[in-house]
Amino acid sequence: MNATVKMDDRFERSLLDTTAEPCVGTPVDRVDGPLKVAGRARYAAEHFPAGLAHGVMLRAPFGKGRVTRLESDAASGMQGVIAIVTDDRLIRNGGDFAGAAAPAQGVSDVVYFGQPIGVVVAESFEQARAAALCVEVGYENEDGVFDMMAALDDAAPPTDDIFGLFLIHTEQGDVDAAMKAAAADVDAVWTTPSHSHAAMEPHAAVAAWDGDQVILEASYQSPVTSRDQLATVLGIDAANVRIRSPFVGGGFGGKLGLMPEAAAAAIAARQIGRPVKIAMMRQTVFETTGRRPATHQRIRLGADAEGRLTAIAHETITDQLAGEVFFEPAGIATHLLYEGDNRLIDHKVVRVNKLLGVSMRAPGEAAGQLGLECAMDELAERLSIDPVELRLRNEPDRHPEEDIPFSSRSLVACLRTGAERFGWASRNRKPGSMREGEWLVGHGMAAAARGNLFGPGAARVRIDGDGRVTIETEMTDIGTGTYTILTQIVADLLGVAIDRIEVRLGDTNDPRSAGSGGSWGAATAGSAVYAACAALRAELAERAGVPVKEARFIGDALIARGERHVLSALACDGIAVVGSTEPGESNSRFSQAAYGAHFCEVRVNSVTGETRVSRWNSVFAAGRILNPKTATSQAIGGIVFGIGAALTEELIHDARTGKVVNRDLGEYHIPVHADIPAIDILFLDERDPVANPLMLKGVGELGTCGSGAAVANAIYNATGVRVRDFPVTLDKLLSGLPG
Repeated sequence: MNATVKMDDRFERSLLDTTAEPCVGTPVDRVDGPLKVAGRARYAAEHFPAGLAHGVMLRAPFGKGRVTRLESDAASGMQGVIAIVTDDRLIRNGGDFAGAAAPAQGVSDVVYFGQPIGVVVAESFEQARAAALCVEVGYENEDGVFDMMAALDDAAPPTDDIFGLFLIHTEQGDVDAAMKAAAADVDAVWTTPSHSHAAMEPHAAVAAWDGDQVILEASYQSPVTSRDQLATVLGIDAANVRIRSPFVGGGFGGKLGLMPEAAAAAIAARQIGRPVKIAMMRQTVFETTGRRPATHQRIRLGADAEGRLTAIAHETITDQLAGEVFFEPAGIATHLLYEGDNRLIDHKVVRVNKLLGVSMRAPGEAAGQLGLECAMDELAERLSIDPVELRLRNEPDRHPEEDIPFSSRSLVACLRTGAERFGWASRNRKPGSMREGEWLVGHGMAAAARGNLFGPGAARVRIDGDGRVTIETEMTDIGTGTYTILTQIVADLLGVAIDRIEVRLGDTNDPRSAGSGGSWGAATAGSAVYAACAALRAELAERAGVPVKEARFIGDALIARGERHVLSALACDGIAVVGSTEPGESNSRFSQAAYGAHFCEVRVNSVTGETRVSRWNSVFAAGRILNPKTATSQAIGGIVFGIGAALTEELIHDARTGKVVNRDLGEYHIPVHADIPAIDILFLDERDPVANPLMLKGVGELGTCGSGAAVANAIYNATGVRVRDFPVTLDKLLSGLPG
């Protein structure tokens, strides 16, 4: 049995609102938590099939050129070495979009430092690693482009506007004329560096062939996407590839599409006739998987004397490997955040010989709102208008470029509620004037916006003869809580106890999902489960001989007309429904986004320039919140991302070779517990009747949007020093600190 929901226009009602004792909306503990804390949740590298061999990738020790020889005789004779594999199908890079799935030109052609050029396979990881260190690589260098800032003049439009989402260039009115006539204006450049995803679990894949079919135990956010890309690289039918990723230890976009370890493991396993595991070392992850591209953003804002924007221009230059379609769409939120008649948003790309640029948590919005929300803070100061009030005065009634209504938009409520909750009225009003000993104290704020995406997805929901329910979908859980929220949805819609529901995720043999990415996982997988449950309710009601509208599902039973029908009896030998969802006209008829507002306090040491975030409050509106506990966790994680982008995170490339210099967690500085204060999160009660039948919007990336700008604005308020080159490290503050 199949059931489909199409996202057209509005959902007037949701079955989730008919539950007498709802599970959705309550802070249910993670149902997969016991497995994880007991060590029984098996991640990719924890699979050990019979006959397993271990692979370590050989990687290019130069940034651009050709491999002329691999001197491997000494390595081949080392203890435990099985084979040294070279193959033109070794994927050149990886990535999350179609351009990355094409086979490489050949492993002799090197386009970035650390590119895979071979695989050493041995009986143990240690033997493979030792042998890999003994392989000598001969090469011819070629001139490469390793510094985006030095090549800005070579920037060109992206080759593709991916899925029509990122809008390479839009223009309306006359920005230049509006800027000249403005009562106050800002015209400045903000720069953001490359970032690393730095997920807790390093990339790993275990490949085993059975005839012409290969099975991978891997760590991917979207197994089906990765399956299709791997099939393309191997030159085989996708039906002959199976990927399983039931547990993923974080991704943030770095595991959204195929990465080199999967192709290398599959190729090596085929050649030696045994399963092969490639588990990347942390340094290899930093050098060989993906990064958030760097950006150079020129932002211009013009306003009249009352603070109403008359001009908005956001022009971004970002960097990427040649031939890749992904670009960092830093202007994506600028399209919809603020009113303004004269507008210009543009993106260009410098082609560089550096590690592949891929999606990273809130691609576009995270980097773009670092610039835009700081520019709004500067404009507020020049107008002598409170930063919150400036945003309120520029709240649009409709999408300011497309002239379509918002599906739901509670930014004003987020701003006002957040300001009151934080105590914004008593903030420091004069930059550099508030001290506590040698610490300068400042307050900052920023708005947040993250587009609400939706993709096709499917899930199978089955009621067995004993009344237990099983959910099967290729959707993954990367720490976001998918196992738990799907369980909650079924518990409410079918009236089944949580401990009688099993969720199976991450297998490409199960119904295809949209994957964990873009903050659309809960909406797409949840809506597919919703569609399946709605069909099951109708079937169960028919078997009970009652109208489904009169049926209540509670206590593992259907209750109607004074009678109780046990689900196991109605299910007989079992009932299964595949529910699916597909985008519809609502995506084009309404502007869909989640919104929020950040408020923070920082302390900057007047002697050392050290910055500490000391207080934080954020308010979000993201439709129905399925689980306040998992949603709050996601919001906090996103804010930590923003604090890292503001203060510490920077992937440093050697300008001579493109090599990643700080390639581990000791040198790439992400925030730790000591860097983060208690974070106060509030979700407003909201429903989005256009988004999906669950009436929810994405949460996972919203917290990252704008949070870094709130920190930078607070630093200015504390010190009187504006820093537009992120991260805001102490060396950029010291010379300007007061006193």
